[in-house]
Amino acid sequence: MAKPDTRRLDRAIRETNRKLEAVREREMWPLSGPERRAIVRALAAGTIKVARGNSTARADRKVESAWSAAETRLIAEITALQVERQRVVNEAAAAKAAKKSSRWW
Repeated sequence: MAKPDTRRLDRAIRETNRKLEAVREREMWPLSGPERRAIVRALAAGTIKVARGNSTARADRKVESAWSAAETRLIAEITALQVERQRVVNEAAAAKAAKKSSRWW
């Protein structure tokens, strides 16, 4: 029996890990549309507050919250992909064991 085909899942896990590292480096490209809009909106609000001479504490919290949400989403995606990969491997192992146990000499 051949090894389970996990290449697609492995590639998705690697890609999502790359996105997670990019989010930790505060790069915008891996963000979803709503996440990107939330960050830009908070940055714009902070810019307006700076121009008016007010505190940017709320805008800073919103930006950090948006980055944190993006990081959490990517971690959840990685976990789901790893669980799916493990399920595929377990199914292949069970099928192999069933095939071996059905043989008789």
